[in-house]
Amino acid sequence: MPPIDLILTVALGAAFAGFIQGWSGFGFGLTAMAIWAWTLDPKLAAPLAVFGALVGQLLAAFTVRRGWDFKALLPFILGGLAGLPLGLYLLPRLDVPLFKATLGGILVVLCPLMFFAAQLPRVDRGGRAGDAAAGAVGGVMGGLGGFTGVVPTLWCTVRGFDKDKQRAIIQNFNLAMQVVTLGSYIATGIVTAAMLPLFAIAAPAVVLPVLFGAKLYLGISEQAFRKVVLGLLSLTGIALLASSVPVLLARFSTP
Repeated sequence: MPPIDLILTVALGAAFAGFIQGWSGFGFGLTAMAIWAWTLDPKLAAPLAVFGALVGQLLAAFTVRRGWDFKALLPFILGGLAGLPLGLYLLPRLDVPLFKATLGGILVVLCPLMFFAAQLPRVDRGGRAGDAAAGAVGGVMGGLGGFTGVVPTLWCTVRGFDKDKQRAIIQNFNLAMQVVTLGSYIATGIVTAAMLPLFAIAAPAVVLPVLFGAKLYLGISEQAFRKVVLGLLSLTGIALLASSVPVLLARFSTP
């Protein structure tokens, strides 16, 4: 039986991340990591985040049905499958604090600029190649801990996709990537039997928050949805910086 403080940490992170995922269609991994990174080993937090995100995504897929545009989704999926092996390779080798600080800095600078702009900048070039590239980055980040949706979501936002098209792409992309990522974790031994009790804690903690978040999504306007997405990405960046910068500063201050 895991210690009670570990049980509470896992349940709290899963519940909060589940609500964010149900509301926005992405963000489980980064939201959960913002809570779990303080106490959980990254080698435990990463598969736990992927598993929790998969549970939440399955619930959201049945609750918020926004179609299956295979033609629009395919470049993201192919890119994600190409990028995933690199993420799996980097997971045990990556300088995690530096990665978090870099990604957090990008999000903290870019997303507020887009949030406060009178009109969101739109990218009309890139097309399917850009979609595949965004999917590839999502695949790499998925292998690193279930962060599949951040870059594809940002890309869909600057492409100017309406909220239902964006939700359909990100929801189905995340679902596909999380299935493959979790299967890869199991096949490569990253998921161990010792983790299963924590998986059993995370799964039920996700259910009600995901359903509540999905209900809120159904009543949100187009403009409000984009603000929610950009606001969540900004908060994600702040959380990443908060968890990584102290570690990096401690390194540089150590003689």
